[in-house]
Amino acid sequence: MNIIVFLLIGAIAGWLAGKIMTGGGFGLIGNIVIGIIGAVIGGFVFSAVGLSAGGFIGSIIMSTIGAVVLLYVLKIIKSV
Repeated sequence: MNIIVFLLIGAIAGWLAGKIMTGGGFGLIGNIVIGIIGAVIGGFVFSAVGLSAGGFIGSIIMSTIGAVVLLYVLKIIKSV
């Protein structure tokens, strides 16, 4: 059951990050991948700042912030 929740959080976070950064999603698999990588980045950023996110909504927020950072860095790399 945990893997389903993990994938759901990744899909929601990836979709939200896509809406925030480029105005669209990346498909189900793309959203999940971006959300999962975003969760790792978000966890690193939150721990570096000294914050923590708990629960389902906190995990989505943390993952979305990480995914936005990921998409921003990819956008910078792509433009260079």
